[in-house]
Amino acid sequence: MKSRISHTRIILQTAIASRLILLTLTLIWRSIINPYDTSASINPNCLSTTTTAPTLVFPRIAAAVENGVVWDSVYFVRIAQCGYEYEQTYAFLPLFPAFILILSRTVFQPLIPLIGDRAVLALSGYFVSNVAFVFAALFLYRLSVIVLKDPEASLRASILFCFNPASIFYSSIYSESLYALLSIGGLYFLLSGSNNLASLWFALSGCARSNGVLNAGYIGFQTMHRAYDALFLQKNLILAFWVLITGFLRCVFIFIPFVAFQAYGYYNLCAGRDPETSRPWCKAKIPLLYNFIQSHYWGVGFLRYFQFKQLPNFLLASPILSMAVCSIIYYVKLQPTVFFSLGFQVDPKTASFLEMQTSTVSREDQALRRRKHSKHEVGPTALSTDSVPVERFSIIIVPFVLHLGFMVATAFFVMHVQVATRFLSSSPPIYWFASYVLTSHKGWGYLIWGYCAAYILNGSLLFSNFYPFT
Repeated sequence: MKSRISHTRIILQTAIASRLILLTLTLIWRSIINPYDTSASINPNCLSTTTTAPTLVFPRIAAAVENGVVWDSVYFVRIAQCGYEYEQTYAFLPLFPAFILILSRTVFQPLIPLIGDRAVLALSGYFVSNVAFVFAALFLYRLSVIVLKDPEASLRASILFCFNPASIFYSSIYSESLYALLSIGGLYFLLSGSNNLASLWFALSGCARSNGVLNAGYIGFQTMHRAYDALFLQKNLILAFWVLITGFLRCVFIFIPFVAFQAYGYYNLCAGRDPETSRPWCKAKIPLLYNFIQSHYWGVGFLRYFQFKQLPNFLLASPILSMAVCSIIYYVKLQPTVFFSLGFQVDPKTASFLEMQTSTVSREDQALRRRKHSKHEVGPTALSTDSVPVERFSIIIVPFVLHLGFMVATAFFVMHVQVATRFLSSSPPIYWFASYVLTSHKGWGYLIWGYCAAYILNGSLLFSNFYPFT
């Protein structure tokens, strides 16, 4: 317990220090290098207003803050300020802009007469991102302790996360930090037995980034195994039915925010419009605005990025893709039978995904407390404090690796591949695998640290000055 408290303190200090380092580097690069695009400070009036900008007390500070509004940050700040004005802005989900708006109208509101509304919105965005990152690092440690059952390995994984290659985005006005907090926090609550709370956090993650809906897969995996146990091992049809119903409802709940936002976009852009003049996606059988925007405005689609001119971007993404693939191969090779059977052909000595470390569990959880194999009964719970050999993992790791595999395939074949660096940066198995490499293969460990340092330096240099970077 003392070691975990000490580790928590170390992670807290490291996470804060890493954010300060990133912000310092950003300020240094901005002060000595001219930005590639100088339009960051341009901010026309909202379409719904025609007010003139007031005279500011500290215009230079306001300009310095607003110069950091680059790339997607422009969209997030604009949405917080003016709402969803244009079709392409609906690619950015509302939770992060909502947090920005709330903070700018409460905590940071006294600063508006001093530096202006847009600068205050930008400051709010920085605050949300950096604070969310610190808590995401703490939750990653707690989650890692549950899965790895090794506080030292968990500490290494969390420190790596603090200096991950996509760090610049976690300190900028981007939704990566908020998504990481909600996603990793939801996983922690799920593995602690708080299924309803986990579902809430997963649902919110789907309101921060579209890939948050994939977290429903963890609930689905858990439901699948609990229903199997109830039906085939406990011979309890009613319990199996109840498990399926509750699992289904939790998955639906996770999808609701994302689907509701698509309906909101349809209502604003399609409802009541002349079919002859309405946008093409409005006429589709399933009018999914998000997919249309990604395809129409950014050229996202299956194999659409496979062009010779995009080779540098594939090279830029190759380190994170390589680490992700290696981590998948590593965990699959540890227990191939477990992975290829989705955990249904699990060794009786292997801990079960179903067992949740929690002092109070529901009647449903108690009924599924143990899985029987033949005449044998499962041993220690998967998430108990009993030691487990590092080389062996329970089926608890399976959904993590499946989730990572799907995201790797999506990043490589569908998305702009350079985005993979930040798209995969919140996936815990990458850091668990890297933590193992740091101690077992020192040379590769130095390479990993070098990769992180290089991308932090280059990212803070290029991104902050409006140059392309992932």
